[in-house]
Amino acid sequence: MGNDCQIPKVRPRNWEKLRAIACTLLLWGQMPISALSAQSLPPPEDTPDEVLRTEIYTSARSPVDGKLMTAAEYVELREDLTAAVEVPPEAQVSPKVAEVIRLLKLRAFLKRILPFF
Repeated sequence: MGNDCQIPKVRPRNWEKLRAIACTLLLWGQMPISALSAQSLPPPEDTPDEVLRTEIYTSARSPVDGKLMTAAEYVELREDLTAAVEVPPEAQVSPKVAEVIRLLKLRAFLKRILPFF
């Protein structure tokens, strides 16, 4: 029995066609990349971040309701809010609720030490 499987020979003319097609596809594939890089630039009227960081703010928005306020009103509101935060949480709840919270914390601690009880 002879060798029935024959490998077709590639002619040099076919290589030239394949090379031309490959070069065309490579060049065509590079064109959108150069077009996209030009589109990624910011518009000329856009203010750079370095300039925006140096601006001094003369108005602000309230962190509570979002209304516009002057800088002095904003500072006063921030002082009032920080003073309210300095109140301990135990003073903000009734004694019964504080006792329940302490018992729940104790239970959670004991569950870590004795997980099956």
